[in-house]
Amino acid sequence: MTIKKILSGLAVSLLILVAVVLVRTLMFSPVERPVESFESVEVDAERVSTHLSQAVQFQTISHQNPELRDDAQFQGFIDWMAQTYPEVHQQLTLTKFNDYTLLYQWQGSDPELEPILLSGHYDVVPVLPGTESDWQHPPFAGVVADDYIWGRGALDDKSAVIGLMEAVTLLIKQGHAPMRTILIAATHDEEVGSDHGASAIVDWLKAQNIRPLWSLDEGSFVLNGLIPGVSEPVASINVAEKGYLNLRLSVESEGGHSSMPKGYTAVGVLARAIDRLQSHPIPSGMAGVSGDMFDHLAPHMPFLHRMLFANKWLFAPLIDQQLSESAAGNAMMRTTIAPTMFSGSVKANILPIHATAVVNFRLHPKDTIESVVGHVQHVINDERVNIEVMRGDNASNVSNAKGVGFERIASVSQHVHGPVVVTPGLTIAATDSRRYQNVVQDSYRFNPMSIHKEDAAGFHGTNERLSIDNMVKATEFYFLLIQTAQ
Repeated sequence: MTIKKILSGLAVSLLILVAVVLVRTLMFSPVERPVESFESVEVDAERVSTHLSQAVQFQTISHQNPELRDDAQFQGFIDWMAQTYPEVHQQLTLTKFNDYTLLYQWQGSDPELEPILLSGHYDVVPVLPGTESDWQHPPFAGVVADDYIWGRGALDDKSAVIGLMEAVTLLIKQGHAPMRTILIAATHDEEVGSDHGASAIVDWLKAQNIRPLWSLDEGSFVLNGLIPGVSEPVASINVAEKGYLNLRLSVESEGGHSSMPKGYTAVGVLARAIDRLQSHPIPSGMAGVSGDMFDHLAPHMPFLHRMLFANKWLFAPLIDQQLSESAAGNAMMRTTIAPTMFSGSVKANILPIHATAVVNFRLHPKDTIESVVGHVQHVINDERVNIEVMRGDNASNVSNAKGVGFERIASVSQHVHGPVVVTPGLTIAATDSRRYQNVVQDSYRFNPMSIHKEDAAGFHGTNERLSIDNMVKATEFYFLLIQTAQ
């Protein structure tokens, strides 16, 4: 075969490849969703913003040390709920768990229909000591100013609890009688692991032989300008959440004086192990929930991005490289590795006899605790390094992104927030839903508020706030979700 024929064949092959890539890109179009119409809902903006403001003023802080919890603040919030929402407490059955977690049951008229569970938590994280003066308004004053409700819990997650209470109150006043039983949870310890709140609800549901069809808890939001390459608002309805794993790495050595070190010290051995871990990330994957998410988002991106995602069979390594350069993109694609704690000698001139490090992993649904530990052992490959599991939870189940619950949440979101790109997503932190999945058929994670970058910065941070308009829309969302859950 002549050089000319080889080059000609290569040119033809290249043209075919280019044609295939272009055709696949042009065919890679957005998912079309039917648009439902709903009756308008009149929400009193002053009422809902005032009530969220009042809720924020209760310092229902979950501390890592449970002895620091101010029980009077939690009881005060519960008493305030009863006084503020008398219709809810008269119409719905209330069950308390461990004194402070609340489960409201609105009995449906059709016992053959499986119930749904709507949940929020009213505990909040502490304000970082020393940052109080950095807040535009005091973190527990509940100030309403500049069209926002300010304070700890306004975004995470008292707004969901108040939105649910406001929605149910409106429905009761309009004479609504659900066909399907509605369960509404307000938990008190989500920020410290849900060991006594959501866990107790799950135990009770099991004992009552109640298995909800689907649940909705906190998770993502309607995201504005937070997804690179997507200009439209994105409603990320998360169908799974990452797991959590802490490994303790430790090394023993003889110790001695630092003037006479012998080879690697315990700290040196451990540092080398940590470096190996960070130099060998856990493989990513475009299958499963991550792939589904980008399949929904990529058609809304510029042409070059669409071309890459439409042809993952060809460009997967390039996609992986690009996403890995972003902290958020990397977290969506793989199990992350984060060394967070390191200790060695007590003095600069003493060789350590014991060095330890703690490494935190957030497990992608494609990985397990066992597979991650295996990866760590393989990468470190050093018998001097002891590897110990301190605490671990696998990633959650992946819920059905085509299920009735997902479709209901998506339809109501599109009505309340206007044209949005709907996608299944992955929650990279932990929520009560990882408990609910033990009794609920499909668990979804979504807050019905629309946020921008400046709003997201207040999540567990400084100047947490929620717009009044968002509080109105959240109430409307929950109203329509409950009203149409038949």
